[in-house]
Amino acid sequence: MTPRSVETLGILGAGRLGTVLARLATSVGMRVLVASSGDPALIAPRMAAIGATAASMATVIAESDAVILALPLGEYRMLPAEALRGRLVIDAMNYWWASDGIRDDLADPRTSTSELVQAHLSGARVVKALSHMGYQDLEDEARPTASPDRKAIAIAGDDADAVATVASLVNDLGFDPVSAGPLANGIMLEPGAEAFGADVDATQLRSMLDGFWESQRGIIVARARG
Repeated sequence: MTPRSVETLGILGAGRLGTVLARLATSVGMRVLVASSGDPALIAPRMAAIGATAASMATVIAESDAVILALPLGEYRMLPAEALRGRLVIDAMNYWWASDGIRDDLADPRTSTSELVQAHLSGARVVKALSHMGYQDLEDEARPTASPDRKAIAIAGDDADAVATVASLVNDLGFDPVSAGPLANGIMLEPGAEAFGADVDATQLRSMLDGFWESQRGIIVARARG
């Protein structure tokens, strides 16, 4: 199976992560559309400077082959579920109490936060990716395919075709894709897990994921899930 290529990448969120991902994508020739929570005109000059285009959320969703969520996680219920129906959605969000507030629903170890996003976007194909490496490392560490010092990005998802497309995108952006398994395993990439913040190669990342259930965080998750 040849994964579908992403020619137009949409990004919802124009903060540090969204801007870095936009810059990486434009640098490898992708058309990139970016939406913020306000008027696109407010971010248009900044996006134009890196080769991306500011647009409304509706335009980003309608015209993109894949849409990255680079918003505060606490805002996920504001995402337009009907507009995203049938779309490939890449969840790059994480729970930060400082910005999201104290949210027991976002900190429940019985479910990954990407599963919450998928439940809200029931008609979309949600894949967890581009979330565990810091935005500065993402910007600094992108390398061409087969580079000896290339770093890795983990991917979790339930739809095999969607995961394959995201893996191809991750490779295009300059990183080796590593499968973390189903979307529920996205919890292995969240704050508190060893892989969160990891700036490592594919072998090291694979070892972190394989050892999750023996880690302190993994034991807590396993007990919560029964």
